[in-house]
Amino acid sequence: MSNIYVLIAYLLGSIPTSVWIGKVFYNIDVREFGSGNAGATNTFRVLGKKAGIPVLIIDILKGSLAVSLSFLSTYDINSNAFINLQLALGIAALIGHIFPIFAGFRGGKGVATILGVVFCILPLACSLSLLVFLFMLLISRIVSLSSMIAGISFPIILNLVLHNQNRVLIIFSIVVSALLIITHRKNIKRLLKKEESKVKLFSGSSK
Repeated sequence: MSNIYVLIAYLLGSIPTSVWIGKVFYNIDVREFGSGNAGATNTFRVLGKKAGIPVLIIDILKGSLAVSLSFLSTYDINSNAFINLQLALGIAALIGHIFPIFAGFRGGKGVATILGVVFCILPLACSLSLLVFLFMLLISRIVSLSSMIAGISFPIILNLVLHNQNRVLIIFSIVVSALLIITHRKNIKRLLKKEESKVKLFSGSSK
């Protein structure tokens, strides 16, 4: 039965929100514009807030809904088996978002989906990491940089600040952090060249 849940989680993650919204309502494939990424950030950049906000919300929900499938299992919610299932479901959803079967396996970086997954499994650590993201975004106005720093802060917050002792969660937090860096390779190159775009906050200008 767990294998079925994992498959469903992958299919949930594979819903290409930005691609479908772009094609249905704007006759545009967002992967052909901006950063070429099928994620919320590029949707905001290419199509604006009206498309970006629902894409962001749905991509977060994909991760949370996938993990929530664990509550349909017979595992005790305090058991390691339950935690392992939650992690498997979250990873399946993330893989689905990055390699969506419904969009030619060309998806996004998975930041919003990871947020939904982690918030469902580790709400406190996720909330504190989100504060780090918002703080960095206010300072830098660069989403990719803020995402990576928040991702790096996640295992530090979980394991050092909140004193997590679960080895599986320790490994998971490190993997999530590393994955965020790996999926932002192109952004890192643009950051080093000072070519990464900035978002407009409040009355500030963007470039």
